[in-house]
Amino acid sequence: MTPAQAAPAALARGRAWWRRRSDRRLERRTLAGRVILLTTVAVGFAVTIVVAATYATARVQMYNTLDDSLLERTQAAASAGFVGEYSVTQKLPSWALGAADVQIIFLKVNGNRLNAYSVGDGSPLPQPDLPEYRVAMRQTGPSIRTITVDGIDYRVATVAGNQVGQALMVAQPMTATERTLAKLGIVALVVGALGVLVAAAAGWGVARNGLRPVRLLTAKAEEVARTEDLTPIPVQGDDEIARLSGAFNQMLLSLGASRDRQRRLVADAGHELRTPLTSLRTNLDLLDQARGSGMTLPEEARTELLDDVRAQVEELSTLVGDLVELARDEPLAQVIESVELTEVLDSAVARVRRRTPPGVEIEVRSEPWVVVGDPAAIERAYTNVLDNAVKWSPPEATVRVELARGVLTVDDEGPGIAEADRQRVFERFWRAEESRSMPGSGLGLSIVAQTAARHSGSVRADRSPAGGARLVLALPGDPAEPGER
Repeated sequence: MTPAQAAPAALARGRAWWRRRSDRRLERRTLAGRVILLTTVAVGFAVTIVVAATYATARVQMYNTLDDSLLERTQAAASAGFVGEYSVTQKLPSWALGAADVQIIFLKVNGNRLNAYSVGDGSPLPQPDLPEYRVAMRQTGPSIRTITVDGIDYRVATVAGNQVGQALMVAQPMTATERTLAKLGIVALVVGALGVLVAAAAGWGVARNGLRPVRLLTAKAEEVARTEDLTPIPVQGDDEIARLSGAFNQMLLSLGASRDRQRRLVADAGHELRTPLTSLRTNLDLLDQARGSGMTLPEEARTELLDDVRAQVEELSTLVGDLVELARDEPLAQVIESVELTEVLDSAVARVRRRTPPGVEIEVRSEPWVVVGDPAAIERAYTNVLDNAVKWSPPEATVRVELARGVLTVDDEGPGIAEADRQRVFERFWRAEESRSMPGSGLGLSIVAQTAARHSGSVRADRSPAGGARLVLALPGDPAEPGER
């Protein structure tokens, strides 16, 4: 890389480093510090613009007033004939121009030279130049400009005389005007500095008073983290801070509800696990006592005990699987696929038929329907609905299953569900009084409700035309094309 190429690259790296350093400094500042800084900069910039504009306007106005007055007096003196009446040795009275601090200079062109004759008090003369020559030769109109002599600025106005080649030039020192502008500049600087200080004070006040609700919210969040007290905070007003406080309260309520559900889940799970574990321990104790005492259990009794142990282990496995499924509070995974519900239903029916008691029939009618979701979760929900219908069906009964436009309807011929219990059957671990002695964990229909919610569907319990229970599970989707099956 050549030196000419290295210099811009180094400059760019330096600018990037400075930006990163500035960003880190800004990030390290507190919110109140950033509010004060931004308020001070914004208001200070506005005050600076106003003060600078005021000073510039005043300066231009003073110059314009001075120029208009000086040019008017010069034109009045020239039109009164002073240029022709007074010789170069005579003095023009100061009253003729209305001021005693002016320099009056007659200009006369001799050939290509411009001669200047002062009729003043002998002060240093501003030297005329090309603009004044052109005025004297009547090539241009009156001119006015600033000429510096010995460090003193003069405002010089020039008008043409009565004859070509003559002109009257009047010069007035700008000392008083510049002194006034200097004082005005000092005043503007002081006002600007006071404006910045007032802006900083205003920013501090805004940060202190405006961010008070934020500090209260922060203190409450720290208290929640320290004490786990989920009591909502009072909300006042309807501004953005109030909305933030309301959202924080909603979060606390959701967190409290989640904690209550977790506690209830643990308590209910402990209650449900206690029964099969007690039965399993009792059966194992009987087998151990029989072996230790040398007794020989009848084969029928031994088989019954082993079958009971196996059933309890299977119930425990089912309960643990249901608990794990219900403990998953995360939403449906983003990696999903299209699911043909008739295929899922066929698989679920085949699984349930393998454990259906003899004499219970399952009739199935289905129409193609495609949803987007988790096929394993949907199949488990279908299986739970069918298991529930088979479990409550009496011998020689028929379970009727219909799938139409994504709505699965399962009717059984059992005792049905009381109207008061139809909303509670989908709660975790809830079981009717008449079902306490029957196998099951009380979680199957909860998993169905959870699956329906994750797939934007719905589930409800109703009365079957056959007198039993009807469970309806609806999942949104689209009709399957003929070639998709």
